[in-house]
Amino acid sequence: MTAARITASSQGSQLGLRERKKLKTRIAIREATYRLIEEQGYDATTVEQIAEAAEVSPSTVFRYFPTKEDIVLTDEYDPLLEDDLRARPADEPIVESLRHVLRRAVSLGFTEEPEVSRLRTRLMIEVPAVRSRLLESMSVTGRMLCRVIAERAGRDPEELEVRVFAMSLTAALTETAAYWAEHGHEDDLGTLVDRALGMLIAGFGTGAQEA
Repeated sequence: MTAARITASSQGSQLGLRERKKLKTRIAIREATYRLIEEQGYDATTVEQIAEAAEVSPSTVFRYFPTKEDIVLTDEYDPLLEDDLRARPADEPIVESLRHVLRRAVSLGFTEEPEVSRLRTRLMIEVPAVRSRLLESMSVTGRMLCRVIAERAGRDPEELEVRVFAMSLTAALTETAAYWAEHGHEDDLGTLVDRALGMLIAGFGTGAQEA
């Protein structure tokens, strides 16, 4: 959920030269894509144009991102998210751990590149291909959450309950991002994340919504 630039700054000192070059290329492709989409729209932006703007070949673009939708949706945060979750206290409820980690990630990502956060979430709700690819990619984050949840709870990551809970978390975050975009990005995204995770903790009640 954070912008690529934040990931680069946080990982740069930990990566070797080859990895830093690969990360730099990924960022160049992504930033060229964002710029072109802002200028001419998603459908009018081609992989060939992206490659030219990023000063790489189209085959290089596809080597890093299988589809144009992946350029918009993919970031390097999942491994960092997993590390951050594992660093939380072992006896802390997993949703509370996730709340803490995501609140920090959202804050950093939006502070550094708010226009990218808005663009990505806007494309989620406006472009069917992006939304479809997002739903496919949710399984990757969901599997990561399964591992962390299972380890925290001493359970099998393939258990039905673990899988349902992990995917519920993933779906909650996806719908929160969609809600934020649908309402013109007027709300504070971190507050919306807190609301969504709080509802998962407390359960969906039938009473009046709290102010």
